[in-house]
Amino acid sequence: MAFLDLGIVMVYFLMLIGVGVYSSRRVGSQSDFLVAGKRLGYGLYIPAMTAVVLGGASTFGSAALGYQYGLSGLWLVAMIGLGILGMGLFLSKKISKLSVFSVSELLGKRFGESSRFISGLVMAVYDIMVSVTSMVAIGVMFSALFGWSSITSILVGGLIVVLYTMLGGMWAVTMTDVIQFWVMFIGIILILLPVGIFHAGGVSGIESQVSEEFLSLTHIGGSQIFSYFLLYFFGVMIGQDIWQRAFTAKNEKVLRKGTISAGILCIVYGIAGAVIGMTASVVLPGLADPQQALPQLVMEILPTGVIGLLIAAVSSAVMSTASGTIIASSTVIVNDFVLLKSKKERTDKQLITLNRIVTFLVGCAAIFIALMLQDIIVALDVAYALLSGSIFLPVLAALFWKKISAKVVMSSMVVSAIVVIVDLVIEGVTSLNAILWGLAASAVIMGIGALVPKKETIVVGEMKEEM
Repeated sequence: MAFLDLGIVMVYFLMLIGVGVYSSRRVGSQSDFLVAGKRLGYGLYIPAMTAVVLGGASTFGSAALGYQYGLSGLWLVAMIGLGILGMGLFLSKKISKLSVFSVSELLGKRFGESSRFISGLVMAVYDIMVSVTSMVAIGVMFSALFGWSSITSILVGGLIVVLYTMLGGMWAVTMTDVIQFWVMFIGIILILLPVGIFHAGGVSGIESQVSEEFLSLTHIGGSQIFSYFLLYFFGVMIGQDIWQRAFTAKNEKVLRKGTISAGILCIVYGIAGAVIGMTASVVLPGLADPQQALPQLVMEILPTGVIGLLIAAVSSAVMSTASGTIIASSTVIVNDFVLLKSKKERTDKQLITLNRIVTFLVGCAAIFIALMLQDIIVALDVAYALLSGSIFLPVLAALFWKKISAKVVMSSMVVSAIVVIVDLVIEGVTSLNAILWGLAASAVIMGIGALVPKKETIVVGEMKEEM
């Protein structure tokens, strides 16, 4: 990379830290730190919601799939976008009325402390593992940019994210995500996409140089499309990192329309990524590693200065996910474990300090696990399967099924979790059947529970009014 490009990237990273320092001055309560005071309008909410789900996997993954399969490579990110759309269309009204900081707190208020503990454990592990994958991606980028070792790259890149997240909480995450959103969309969609198409000979040139299957939306295969649906659609709709962004909206209208808009933007991003990958297959045929399609295309066709902007754009995608999942995991740990067990009264200042300490520790844990990198993929697959297979239906029940028994929901969570784990042991951690069997078991237990005569129905104080 040229000195100018490196300078642009370094200035960008310093700006993110500066935003964290500035945002720390706006944090005056736990609500400010965790959900940005619940006062975001469309201008901040839409970019922040979009950025949290469009990470390194979305950016590199959609381009890699586009390189291999053409337009049908869009489905990975499209399913994430559809999950966001689903949440906006079907859950936003209920979510806007909740007075909670986490998904597990909702389950605890409806179905008891045990439900809160189990779901909180799954949520915390899931989010920290997603942040670890982002730390690894940050390390790969820094290593390529600066020639550092992978250890140094992960440490430096990870600490940048941890620093601004710890200092400013959700205010910092929101402000940096808004910056990252615009850098991502300008860099990827407004610059790389049209320039790439031009270098490939225009739309007609691409059509004439790729196989007919590359222009099909189903070339990747129906089973693969369905697997993306299972992996991402359900998990996105109930993910703590997603809900925590939803809680930042200032009212139901912003939450609903903003979330729907974010879902649409995610789908657009997925289409752009697939087209960029397909363009790379024309400009740079024969790459041994499809994951290199995007960075190699950037280096091949863009001029000095613009390359720095694109590197910043890719960094933005990775960092936005890392910061969002770090604060999501720390929120669950503080809200659903530390404060739940502690009887000590704390002032706003003490609560902010506690959240900052836990955020720092969670970030450091993510960096440490990224450095060890042993069973992270296994842990992520298991956490994702448990999240979708055992918690999705209980969350829907908490929002829409007022009369269901707490014991029934708790039983469904335990049984479905066991079913998921057993299937993963038998078929392997990459098995998608674990999610299907988990959802089926959860539905069966709830269905049976609904048919059994009940002596009484659950009434849980403030949740009755909120629901």
